[in-house]
Amino acid sequence: MNTIQPSKSPERPAAERTDPETVSLSGYEIEAVYGPQSVTTVDPKDVGRSDARIAEPGEFPFTRGVHPTMYRSRLWTMRQFAGFGSADDTNARFKYLLENSKGTKANTGLSTAFDLPTLMGRDSDDPLSSGEVGRCGVAIDTIDDMHRLYKDIPVDQVTVSQTINGPACVIWAMYLGMARERGIDWKDLGGTLQNDILKEFHSQNEFIYPPEASVKLVVDTIEYAMNHVPKWNSISISGYHIRESGSTATQELAFTLRDGMEYVEAAMARGLDVDLFAPRLSFFFNSHNEFFEEICKLRAARRIWATTMKDRFGAKNERSLWMRTHVQTAGCSLTEQQPLNNIVRVAFQALAGVLGGCQSLHTDSMDETLGLPTETAVRIALRTQQILAHETGVHRTVDPLGGSWFVEALTDQMEADANEIIATIDDMGGVVSGIHKGYFRRAIAEASYRTGQEMEAGDRIVVGVNAYTDGNESHQVEILQIPHSVETVQCDRLAAYRRDRDESAAETALESIRTAARAGENVMDSLVEASLARCTLGEMVQALGDIFGRYTGGPEW
Repeated sequence: MNTIQPSKSPERPAAERTDPETVSLSGYEIEAVYGPQSVTTVDPKDVGRSDARIAEPGEFPFTRGVHPTMYRSRLWTMRQFAGFGSADDTNARFKYLLENSKGTKANTGLSTAFDLPTLMGRDSDDPLSSGEVGRCGVAIDTIDDMHRLYKDIPVDQVTVSQTINGPACVIWAMYLGMARERGIDWKDLGGTLQNDILKEFHSQNEFIYPPEASVKLVVDTIEYAMNHVPKWNSISISGYHIRESGSTATQELAFTLRDGMEYVEAAMARGLDVDLFAPRLSFFFNSHNEFFEEICKLRAARRIWATTMKDRFGAKNERSLWMRTHVQTAGCSLTEQQPLNNIVRVAFQALAGVLGGCQSLHTDSMDETLGLPTETAVRIALRTQQILAHETGVHRTVDPLGGSWFVEALTDQMEADANEIIATIDDMGGVVSGIHKGYFRRAIAEASYRTGQEMEAGDRIVVGVNAYTDGNESHQVEILQIPHSVETVQCDRLAAYRRDRDESAAETALESIRTAARAGENVMDSLVEASLARCTLGEMVQALGDIFGRYTGGPEW
């Protein structure tokens, strides 16, 4: 039995509307009190055990976590996001983060943000890159840039995440080429490629090739990692950006999981064994302000994924059923007004991610609505995780909220609603078909509009924005500035790079990329060789574009 229901339509007469204070951010009407009548939490045949859908930690369907002991034996990875200016600038920030992580029992990982030209697969000297080089991430054009980005960092000991998407296969090829030139065995490399291109068509728009070709390239990386880089997560299936675009938590849950199913289907269609590649799939979720929704979203996600992998795809390896999750606090929830308030928001969002059972966590900096984070801001963000890990005691017991009547009821409701959305996507022929029909963009836009209306009406309070203003909202913290010299130096370096290389070898390597793409072969070997032949990011991306074409938008545009 479940008492959580969607709220009444806002179009109903005012007298019939639900009190907005009782409605969650995703639109669930929350009861005043939950009790045994609300939801079944124990096994009817054995009251000493949890109900089968909840189970125990480390047991199918992994509602309570993928590991039996969770943080009692190993804290989550504290993965901080960094990228700005030149490769040298970001390298210095990486070293700063690693230095400030010493002394913690948690594993520390690096997460790399790339600038807009890199995200779009364009070299820094491309006319369309002008004014954007190094502004919102690090500029990476060549394998030499990759060497400078990770200089003196033991990438065979520190896990590295790369947020890249459209040109993911090319950037990863440069990374692998860099490791080969440093004499590092690929089998020792650990990290994650944020390679979920489908969500770009839903929300972020940083796509390059048509959806069909884009999925093909994702499967290329899945196959290549399976065969050559066994510790690497070849894709981070991301709901984060879907949520940042305005979706509800339930939409984020459903769209993300169905995107993951699309990749599994494509990989299996190529003939890959699900139990060989599925254990290295990973997921990336947003943690927003609606505290219990965020916790229940992660619990429901693990349950749905485990059941789907077992029943829909026939996976037999237990690790194929695991949903391993990275969580980042909600950038879209941060406010320019009263930016110090963002420290508090991030702390609660981080707590929700941990109580939800994430495997790694990134905490946003308080100043990210104003500019790239300063050293002070990123240190506070990291310290937030360290205080959570070492001072709050949340790691001492596994799934401390498990069995809560409210938590279990909300988990059940979000699971049911997400499965209903997944069935709708199945009925329209899958994710790629839904993209061409404009389904995802419409659904997210409608949800975002509803939230905006609630804020305008004052039904949804945002402290410092539409309530509790104190007349000092324009006061800003220190802002990190990126000088224009970053762009000029990067372009000069790129020109010298092209001048000094073997032009014939570079052109031969680019033609090999085209040949592999034209034949429908896995392009990763040709991309690695092209990076070693000193081809640039833009050249390799264009070589693929010569075969696949470029996508300019669907019917919703």
